[in-house]
Amino acid sequence: MSAFYLFAGISHFRKPDFFLKIIPKWVPSPKKVNFLVGGIEIVLGIGLLFADIRAYAAWGIIALLVAVFPANIYHYQQARKKGKHVIATLIRLPIQGVLIYWAYLFI
Repeated sequence: MSAFYLFAGISHFRKPDFFLKIIPKWVPSPKKVNFLVGGIEIVLGIGLLFADIRAYAAWGIIALLVAVFPANIYHYQQARKKGKHVIATLIRLPIQGVLIYWAYLFI
């Protein structure tokens, strides 16, 4: 799980355009938010490696997944409008619940 969040976090810095496209228009300073989320994912991914703070990192991941869920809904809505990647973005919505459960297992 740690590697998953480290990879995701680093991706926010390596390929910001992908993430900027799925940030809802109502989010202020999307570039800053993208880098902030990426940094948080990296910190939480590292936190999972240490037994003393693993539960805190897992709770942080759960909070982050809840916080970014509107971006996943927005991404799905945009995919429907464009008629592209509709199934993939739809499947991603319930996967968020699986990721939350996975993080909960570390508490």
